[in-house]
Amino acid sequence: MSGIEMIALGDATLKSTEADMAVMRHMGKRQQLQRIFGFFPTLALSLTLLASWEALASGFAAGLSNGGPVVIVYGMILTIIGTLALAASLSEMASICPISGAQYHWTFLFAPSSAAAFITWMQGWITVFAKQATATSIVFLTATQIQGVIILNYDTYVPQGWHGTLLMWAVLLTLLVTNVWGIRFLPMIELIGGICHVVFYVMVLVTLVVLAPRSSASFVFTEFVNGGQWASDGVSWCVGLLTVVYCFVGFDGAIHMSEEVKDSATTIPKVIMLTILINGTLAFGFAICLLFTLGNIKEILSTNTGYPIIAIFYQATGSKAAATAMMAGIIIIAFSSGFALLASVSRLTFAFARDGGMPFSAFFAYRRHHAPVAVNIGSTIALYAVLSLSSLALYVSYLIPISLLVIKRLRKQEVQFGPFNLGRWGLWINLFAVAFGIFIIIFLPFPAQPNVDASALNWAGPLFGFLLLLALADWLFRGRFYYKGPSQEIGGAEELKYDNGVEISAQHAKSR
Repeated sequence: MSGIEMIALGDATLKSTEADMAVMRHMGKRQQLQRIFGFFPTLALSLTLLASWEALASGFAAGLSNGGPVVIVYGMILTIIGTLALAASLSEMASICPISGAQYHWTFLFAPSSAAAFITWMQGWITVFAKQATATSIVFLTATQIQGVIILNYDTYVPQGWHGTLLMWAVLLTLLVTNVWGIRFLPMIELIGGICHVVFYVMVLVTLVVLAPRSSASFVFTEFVNGGQWASDGVSWCVGLLTVVYCFVGFDGAIHMSEEVKDSATTIPKVIMLTILINGTLAFGFAICLLFTLGNIKEILSTNTGYPIIAIFYQATGSKAAATAMMAGIIIIAFSSGFALLASVSRLTFAFARDGGMPFSAFFAYRRHHAPVAVNIGSTIALYAVLSLSSLALYVSYLIPISLLVIKRLRKQEVQFGPFNLGRWGLWINLFAVAFGIFIIIFLPFPAQPNVDASALNWAGPLFGFLLLLALADWLFRGRFYYKGPSQEIGGAEELKYDNGVEISAQHAKSR
């Protein structure tokens, strides 16, 4: 066997390299999805899915209220370093086991045999829900940004709650139709999106630098704000940091596309690391530019569009048409991000259902395209809680397999890595990733200010607790009777040897 192996499955023809087929056999899985993504389309998909500078443009106002400019500048540096550690740790595991299930599959690989099934079950629930919540947040942000542009251009327009709901369903329908009937065009769409991600960045920065008013350097690099009136400035800074953290949540998206990526064991780790480096550089540059060109802070924070970035564009250009054109660039990337995220979450849901972890698994395993629910609540507090919840759940999903890998390394148990590994620095990078993740998780459920009532409470913590209770109940009434971990679709799992001579045992491909 050489070159590309062709496998007929139903009406589909699946193309995989020899290395990809060996990895799938090693994991005990049949190749069911077409490998249509090469390196550059996968990188473009990952870049636009994360869309860090666009995410900062959408939500930087919360950071200005807690921490101010210093949390956006120095918090960005800390977050990039911490996210690189998390990304390197997950890339190491993706190189061992490049599969759509990702976190929950790696959890089964590294967990103690006696508890592997239960921990994997809980991890699967957490990861799937986190991705669904993240997809919902993208739909919400895209729809409300469109509504914000309408408000800017039409002074007589009076926004209603049901307007937002219709816009969310329109956005969701667009994403769903593209993922179901236009999936073969997705690599090209994401490649174009990746180019636009950089081109629009340059266009926005040049416009702001040339036309916008200037803030002082002391404001950008030393101004601290405790708008939440926390007793401790340190707590205020940590709460504001979460605005920056959201810009890098979901960097694992490309990993869930692994079964559609050629040479996934080497391609996915490169893509994940480059995604953080490129998006981190763009986001940091945009943060500095944004802070230097804020203009009248009170005016932009009180904008009726709902998004201060729209007011900044209008304040800089003095033209509604120009501000609309600049926002159109961000909205286009939001759609590209939504295409990628919906593809990623559908593959993850499909993978967990394929292994029997989802309620109605047969239904979800058969239908590989799944959509988040688009809703609009009279008050947007609940939806903002979903934004915080997605970050909380995703960070927990990152920490579980990394912590289990740390335990293995501390106990000096054998871990046979793939082509990408961190070598002698692996344990220290893993430990830093865990420490950073725990630090972020502590503050994610915090409200914007202390002493709030139920109407202003950050519901991320209670909602996450409710999710865990649901997962536990499903385990007690259903999972514990049959779930043993990722299922085996083919027998004869074999030892895998990469071109660099690194071997991986077939242990994790066997049922425990």
